[in-house]
Amino acid sequence: MALHITDECSSCGACEPECPNGAISEGEDHYQINPDQCTECVGHHAEPQCVAACPTDSIEKDPAHQEDKAALLAKFKKMYPGKEPVA
Repeated sequence: MALHITDECSSCGACEPECPNGAISEGEDHYQINPDQCTECVGHHAEPQCVAACPTDSIEKDPAHQEDKAALLAKFKKMYPGKEPVA
């Protein structure tokens, strides 16, 4: 399942540099996550780094993009062919 940023986002930008996939960008009203690029940090870290960095707890699982860990790992492998997952 990809993550998404809720309307509670304060647009502080703390999450953007934490994303190893470059999935986070500034949107019209607040930051947003591209679900096609979000692996919830699977392959890079044990936990989603954006969630840890968010001071407003406005990053949550996106019910519109449900993926299990195997699907997230497959997405990682497609994005980074030949790279070994770390976490």
